[in-house]
Amino acid sequence: MKEKFTKWDAVEYLQTEEDILLYLEACIEENGSDPAYIAKALGNIARARNMSQLAKDVDISRPGLYKALSGEGNPSFEVISKVANALGLQIGFTSAAR
Repeated sequence: MKEKFTKWDAVEYLQTEEDILLYLEACIEENGSDPAYIAKALGNIARARNMSQLAKDVDISRPGLYKALSGEGNPSFEVISKVANALGLQIGFTSAAR
């Protein structure tokens, strides 16, 4: 018997604010030094919410926002900051004590 697999999509699991925060924290812990990885994580959160409304809120076209948050784009810090704010998230820094 052949097994069938479906593509895993984080968006399906981002139902609550707590889910979103835990997901974002895990992404930052996993690969927080890669801006494309974090942009992709924000893109997943945006898709779980309402990408069209988010595009209006940050004053970027919907296709432009998809590209910026795809992990393939190169969004500016300004775009990342606007997206985070529009999603109700706050960007913060902590000591990187090693």
